[in-house]
Amino acid sequence: MKKINIAIDGPSGAGKSSISKAVAEELGFIHVDTGAMYRAIGLYALQNDCTAPEKITEKIHEIIIELKFINGMQRVLLCGEDVTDYIRSPEVSMMASNVSAVPAVRAYLLDLQKKIALENNIIMDGRDIGSVVLPNADLKIFLTASPEERASRRYLELNEKPDCPSYEEILKDIRQRDKNDMNREIAPLCQAEDAILIDSSNMGFHEVVEHIQALIQEKLN
Repeated sequence: MKKINIAIDGPSGAGKSSISKAVAEELGFIHVDTGAMYRAIGLYALQNDCTAPEKITEKIHEIIIELKFINGMQRVLLCGEDVTDYIRSPEVSMMASNVSAVPAVRAYLLDLQKKIALENNIIMDGRDIGSVVLPNADLKIFLTASPEERASRRYLELNEKPDCPSYEEILKDIRQRDKNDMNREIAPLCQAEDAILIDSSNMGFHEVVEHIQALIQEKLN
């Protein structure tokens, strides 16, 4: 029986993961946060002093990324260690953007992502899901928001942590990551031609979730 695949793309900080997770829970689907995979490789690069593209290419065969789904919740394992709670820092985010431009990294994760999609009803979010990973997805959504709004949300998410960067630093990082993601040679961030655009700059979290749920139900009916 064919599995149902929903692709949600968009820039850093657009809320793709949290919104995709909420929608997946409502539908009983698996949520796959592909950005977490790149973050895990970014964390490996930082921990093992292999941040240069040629070094991460040399090491890619040693990196084992696994996704475990517990009650529909994704946990990310890096070489057997659960790193889910350690991959959300700005430093790891920027390194994730850097390693995502490395061909060997993208090839490795593409195979893993496609395998998960073949075996599960999923909502998969990332930068190139509708355009590259799942070009035949049942529904494609491009979720975005202004850089200022995305920086504000990220700041609110991090501001209780003792090492929280300033709003200005977060905004600078988001703009730099947008530039990196849109201008990389391999699978740049872009809206697939058949994707539905949702700008959530002036929308609340639950409003976006309900809107996407309605789009999915309309597509499936």
